[in-house]
Amino acid sequence: MPAWRRSPSRPAPRLPWITAPRAASSSPLTLVTAAVTALLSCLLGMGAVLHVSASTGATLSYQAETVCPDSYGPVITKPNVEPGQVRSITEVVERHAAAHGFGAPTVSLFSGLVPGVDFGGGEGYTVRLAYRDGGTDHLSLVRGGDEPGLWVGRDLAGFAGLGPGSRVTNADWPPVTGVYADLYDPAPRWWCSVRDLAVQNRLVDHIATGAVVFATDRATFDEATRQHSSLERLTITFPTPAPSTLSEAGDTQRRAEALLADVREELAARGLGDALLSVPFARSTELAERAGTTVAWSILPLAALSVGVGLVGSATVALQWYHRRKAQVRLHSARGHGPLAVGLLAAAELGLAVVAGGVAGAVLARVTLPLYAPPGRFGPDAELTGVAVAAGVLLVSLALLVTVVAVRAHREFGLGLTAPRRRKIRLTFVPWELLTAGVAVLGWSRLPRYGDVTSTGPVPETDPLALIYPVAVVLTVGLVVARLAWWALRASHRMRWWSRPTLQWAVRRLAHGRAPVTGVLVVAVLAVGTLTVGSSIASGQQRALAEKSGVFVGAESRTDVENAVGRGELALPEPVRSTGTVVGTLGTGEVGTILVIDPATFATAAYVDHLPREELDRLLDRLGTTSGDTVPAIRVGAAPDTADTAVGELRAIGAVEVAPVLGAQPGYLVSRTALDAQRIDRIPQWSVLSTLSVEHVGAALRQAGIVHMNPVDRDTALDALPFHVVEWTFSFITLLGVVLGAAAALSLLIAVEVRRRQNMLSGALAMRMGLRTRSLWAGHATELGTVALVALVTGLACGITVAAVSVRQFDPARWLPPASGLPELVPFVATVVALGAVVVTMACWIAVRSVRTARVAELLRG
Repeated sequence: MPAWRRSPSRPAPRLPWITAPRAASSSPLTLVTAAVTALLSCLLGMGAVLHVSASTGATLSYQAETVCPDSYGPVITKPNVEPGQVRSITEVVERHAAAHGFGAPTVSLFSGLVPGVDFGGGEGYTVRLAYRDGGTDHLSLVRGGDEPGLWVGRDLAGFAGLGPGSRVTNADWPPVTGVYADLYDPAPRWWCSVRDLAVQNRLVDHIATGAVVFATDRATFDEATRQHSSLERLTITFPTPAPSTLSEAGDTQRRAEALLADVREELAARGLGDALLSVPFARSTELAERAGTTVAWSILPLAALSVGVGLVGSATVALQWYHRRKAQVRLHSARGHGPLAVGLLAAAELGLAVVAGGVAGAVLARVTLPLYAPPGRFGPDAELTGVAVAAGVLLVSLALLVTVVAVRAHREFGLGLTAPRRRKIRLTFVPWELLTAGVAVLGWSRLPRYGDVTSTGPVPETDPLALIYPVAVVLTVGLVVARLAWWALRASHRMRWWSRPTLQWAVRRLAHGRAPVTGVLVVAVLAVGTLTVGSSIASGQQRALAEKSGVFVGAESRTDVENAVGRGELALPEPVRSTGTVVGTLGTGEVGTILVIDPATFATAAYVDHLPREELDRLLDRLGTTSGDTVPAIRVGAAPDTADTAVGELRAIGAVEVAPVLGAQPGYLVSRTALDAQRIDRIPQWSVLSTLSVEHVGAALRQAGIVHMNPVDRDTALDALPFHVVEWTFSFITLLGVVLGAAAALSLLIAVEVRRRQNMLSGALAMRMGLRTRSLWAGHATELGTVALVALVTGLACGITVAAVSVRQFDPARWLPPASGLPELVPFVATVVALGAVVVTMACWIAVRSVRTARVAELLRG
């Protein structure tokens, strides 16, 4: 038999590259570490893409809730239109709308004010004729039916004694067939595009707005207005669904602009070209694009940093594998296998775990998106882009795994013993903290200025370097602490605490592994500090929006009412009286603004969450009756202690920096019980502050017949988009802190795993010499707990300090009081400390278990 032919009884040897996946099971912790490291890297890569896309969707959702629904599509408006032109214009619009994918338009027609309309009672009323496609379906019919004719408002019907069957005596109009409940502000959103003409703001009939009389159908309206030379306005809108993604908004905008271009061209050719054509939602689409760009550029450096940390973790896993397989690597090198083959062996062992972890990370980023991303839909392309980014990160992780092992094998076995020895570059000598400090200073100099009074844009223009500033400060502090720890551990051999062997042993183990210890310390400080900064500033913006809107409105809602309510001549209805308070406003020029309040109900109805409650109650109790012409008052802002005003001489009995309604502008809070009837009559404006919504307050006031106007609530008083953009940006920083925290925990477990053989041998021998298990636990808890304690204290202290300094700088409305501040951090700190204790306990359990299950003879023989 030839020598090169193998006997059938001798099976062919299986290459280690083939059996590598099964061999990897001998080190389950390494597999788990490799998988989790890839998981975190791919989670951040895909999460960043989805986060940016979700921010655009959230902006569109916010804009869709705040703007008029009729603005989602094209809007065509023609004022002073002749009645004979209406049908020609609507036919042109309907024909082109079908060609561009829009449905049937909604046509709204309003006549000018028609004075002197007599319904048979001999008294003339000013009315406005109105028609809107489907309009009567959105009105509440009080009396009558849906027969063709005119519907009059309940107020006009009550003033003129109208009902179904009534007719106008001085005009040839169809009969009245119904009585509807008048529309008042805030009217239903369906009427928003024609609110100024469809809503009657007052309960009196002689106001220039006039009573609105609706026609039930188009023919009725045409019959009633055939003698009119022109109509007030023709409005054509389209019931378009609100776009939830940027691609949907862009498609709607493109089709709307094409429709308007065709309509404009044909109207101009037919001599009807003075209509106003617009796509109002284009502004919202632009804001969504700007918000997405701002968030993307803001988190891009942080995303790159986080993915870089994950790749460093992959390199650490490669070094760990090399350390565990060094004997096998030496054997393969002796047999002639090159460094690349050794690197591929590492990929063969750990590749399946890395791929599984990367896929799990991408899936986890998609599944947990609502937990960290803005509450908006992401576009269809975002998911594909995120998968591509995650796949790229996964390939880089695998390539890094092969490269690190191959380079290490080449340096140790490929260069040979006769190769010239190269000087090692000691990275510990590089002043990394100076570099990160420089980046922090640069970021501080570029902190956003969008909160100034000179810049009130709806989307903050954030410099990406400004977002790096908090992370750079935390990283700088972490590097400084790590360098001090390096020096301390290097000099720890001088320490002689053998009277406390457990402590001495823990210090010696730390000194022996000072490189991994300092690495874990840097990552842990960065994780805790970043998590603290991100969560604090994001929560601070939520709190700032709530406080600023509450102070600006004064309560959940504010509604101006007639002076008779302020003077006490009209009582508020029960739902408003039990949940509200009446305040009066009087401007006094340079002295400030006087807010007349009711001390008995002010603290329960007005927004006072930003004020210390006990101090406020004490001040309100001191607002008693007058002493002569002197009126006690609570000074607000920079108002003087005494002032001579229209309600008497004010004397401050206390002060607050920020008050509801007044904000921080100079002014006074004065009790109405300290003013007589003559002084109360001098208050020109009265409002109701209530914990109810404006809809509930308005309904109750209308039912009681109380004139009211200018309603405002906290949800719409301020543009919340700038606050949301800052919050969305720092929510990703919070995610970065969570991922870095997981990386720090993994680093600690890796450090324990790398030194497992040394710890097993020394620990097993020590237990043979009488060391108790409790002392073994105490030693490892001292060692690992010291690292965790330093990381937690440093990270929390640095993170809270940086957040306290930065939260006001990231306030998009610094001009509006109260100033932004930190939220309640006690639950957060307690959670972080508890998680740190859990990680240390797990690491100690792994170390102690490996010692207790070790076999000393096998360790010595190995």
